[in-house]
Order: sequence, then structure tokens, then C-alpha cells
Amino acid sequence: MSREGVTPQSEDFSAWYNELVVQAQLVDRGPVRGTMVIRPYGYRIWELLQADLDRRIKDAGHENAAFPMFIPESYLKREAEHVEGFSPELAVVTVAGGKELEEPLVVRPTSETVIGEYMAKWIDSHRDLPLLLNQWANVVRWEMRPRMFLRTTEFYWQEGHTAHSDEDDAMRETMWALDAYAAVARDLAAIPVVPGEKTPGERFAGAVRTYTIEGMMRDGRALQAGTSHYLGTNFAKAFEIQYQDEAGKLQLAHTTSWGMSTRMIGGVIMTHGDDKGLVLPPRLAPYQVVIVPIGRKEQGEQAAAEARRLGAAIKAMGIRVHVDDKRGNLSPGYKFNEWEMRGVPVRIELGMRDIENGVATLARRLPVVEGQGKEQIPLEKVPELLPGILAEFQSFLLARAEAFREERTATVDSWDAFAEQVQTGWARAFHCGRAECEDEIKADTAATPRVIPAEAPEETGACVKCGQPSAYGKRVIFGKAY
Repeated sequence: MSREGVTPQSEDFSAWYNELVVQAQLVDRGPVRGTMVIRPYGYRIWELLQADLDRRIKDAGHENAAFPMFIPESYLKREAEHVEGFSPELAVVTVAGGKELEEPLVVRPTSETVIGEYMAKWIDSHRDLPLLLNQWANVVRWEMRPRMFLRTTEFYWQEGHTAHSDEDDAMRETMWALDAYAAVARDLAAIPVVPGEKTPGERFAGAVRTYTIEGMMRDGRALQAGTSHYLGTNFAKAFEIQYQDEAGKLQLAHTTSWGMSTRMIGGVIMTHGDDKGLVLPPRLAPYQVVIVPIGRKEQGEQAAAEARRLGAAIKAMGIRVHVDDKRGNLSPGYKFNEWEMRGVPVRIELGMRDIENGVATLARRLPVVEGQGKEQIPLEKVPELLPGILAEFQSFLLARAEAFREERTATVDSWDAFAEQVQTGWARAFHCGRAECEDEIKADTAATPRVIPAEAPEETGACVKCGQPSAYGKRVIFGKAY
């Protein structure tokens, strides 16, 4: 870890982020432009998120499967809107085994086409429905402006793919996935996302309807943290995903797809981080507690032994704890700064004076009440007090992020107010729904329609840009986005 720290957010948020992901030992740049090596500390965050989401997926009746990463180019061409949407991002293999291939192979950008092929093979009757599949995989989308976790040429995700007998059942699935993503974002990542629908101009290529969860980062920009798509019968037509209904008549299946990726890690960083580094919500922190023993030589060894004993008692409470007792060449101050940089929610400092007095010095990564600093708590009570302290910190981060979002969001009706608001946050505004109008708004302000909020009140008015009647019966959230 560098002793210089990172560029302040207020000075250059982008530089702050790019420096922090490396200095906090989350990621390193891969050997190919736009790729990343996720280091163990960063990958542990992904594993924790993955475990919770995988449990939710399985509890809802889905089964995990694995499909090839090489997809025949002809598969993508069978759904014209889909291939048109992804064409600029595709990586294509034309030579393999020293020979030119008869048909180019696309490196998986998403799996609707290859999974659609096998759904058609596996579905015959209404009794085969719903078919509920999920896979954890890596995908490749060639990024022109890569940024670690947020937009990389290769990234990791889960992608759910399901087939249903009718629109109602498929829409229930689409909304289940959206709700699951919103719960993961709030409950684990402490990100207060806004769920809702995308405008037609922002839909996934080939989808009938696209839903999203949008979070606000600490620079006021939006991050799309998960999406769920109702695909109608578009892919069923292209891949002949049909079933015999109870009357023996052939019907097209209605399909869905939905995904959440490693960009959620970027969301955690940008929602909670500060000028000292990461701030990790306890439920996603690789180490929820770090114990730093203090002392030299014999006293240092005694403090380390007591720290290990305390660590074992904390671990027995189901808390992820790390005892930093193997780096005697580094000063306690250096370690304190490093663990602040890496976002550990709670640090415990333990020296011989603390031990003799039967106390431990506890420091939260951020004060949950104004003026709160280090505090001493009885040593024997540390394990039993920590679950409450961690839960309080998790709730504090969610509330802080929610307050920040509301502070940076405004309802606007004039174009001047809109243009000013989207420079630092989100604008709630009426929108005509026309793609041409969205393009003009983006050209003038760099803002795009992020979400038609599911829970927004019903109201109508004139489009903030062109003055035509609003299309959605409620205001749309606009903002600059990652």
C-alpha cells in the first residue's frame, strides 16, 4: 500500500477510484487491455455477494447449469435486434488450431442465444414449464473505455434464463429477479437502489421490457447495478422454443433473462468510499474485524497471543476476523492506515496496557454518531458486543447513502433547472418517451433516462425537453451514468 493515499474525491473522483481499487488490493490490470485480475481481497467480496444471491436463486426453484463460452455466429444472427445491439462489443474467433474456421465463433457476450437453442431441445410439453436456469460465468464485451469492475472487456456475473407458458408467468419471474437484486443491493451492499423500468431507448437488445435497479454514487452519477428482462416470444420465435399446451396445440414459450455482475463491487466502492479509501458494509467485508496487537519484542508477543485468543472467540460468534500479527516490521500506525484504506468496518487495537486494564480499544471505519471516535470496551465483552456493532454500522451506511441520494435528487420542470441538476445528481422530470428526444438530452447534458421508478406517484405533464405530453404517467429519473 502506498503511504501517499489516494487523490481526494472532490479533486478528481475518477482518479480516486482508479487509484483506490489498486491500492486497496482489490484488483490489478490484466495483460490484455480492458481485462482485470481480481485479487483475493476483491474476489472475497464477490464470493460473499455470490453466495447470498445463489441461495436466493436456488430457494426460488432455479437450477445452475453451464453453457459454452463459444457461440456460433449464426446463433446471434437469428435474433436481428439482439445481434445489432451487441455487434460493436463482440469478440470473434476466426482461426483455431492453426486453421480458419468454417464459421466464426463469438466469445460469449451474454447467453440468450445458446441457451435458447437448448431450451428448444429440452422443452416439448407444458409439463416442462417453467424451465428455470441460471449460470455463473465470465463474459466478454469489447470495451472502448474500460474501468475496473465497472466496464471491463471480461467480467463475471450470473445470468438467469427462464421459459414460461405465458406472459403473466414470465412477468412474475422478471419482477422476482428485480426484487431479488434490489434486496441484495440494500441488504448486503447497503446501496439504496431505485427499482423500475427502462425506457424503450434503454432496453436490452431483443427485450420487450427491461427493468433495472439504479444506485447513486458519491459523485452523483447513476450505476445500473442489475437488470431483468421480459423477452416475450422474440427468442422463442428465433430458436423455435415451443411446447404443446393441454389441448395439444403448439405454443411459443415466453422467456426472461436477468443478471448481476462484478460491477456491483464498483458500486460498493463508489457508494461508500471516502478520501481515506474503501468503506465496506460488514455483510460484504472480507474481514469484518481486524485485530492489531501493539508492542515490541516480549510485550509484542504477549499482545499477539492475547489477540489470537480474542480472535478465536470472535470467530466463534460467526464473525470474519483477521489478526494482523505476522508483520512485525510494520508500525501499528502503518497497519491502522492500511486497514482504513481497505475499508475494514471495525479495528481493534490491543496493547499490554489494554490487556492489563482488561479492555480493548475499538475503532469504527466511520463514526455512526457525530463525534464518535475510538472507545475502550471490556475485553471479555468484545465478542458478544461485536454483532450489534456491525449491524449498527451496516444500517448506518444504508441510511447515509439514502440521505445522500435524496440530497442530490430534485424534481424539476424547466429545462434550465434540469440541465443544472444533472451535473451533480439526479433529476425527476416528465419525459415524452421518444428516442430522438433522449438523444438530444444526452447530447446537451450527457444525461440519460435511468429508470421509470416503480414506486413513483402517478402524474402527468409536459416533457422537460420538447414539451410534448409525458408518456409514462409518472416522472422519469435522469442522470449521468457509468
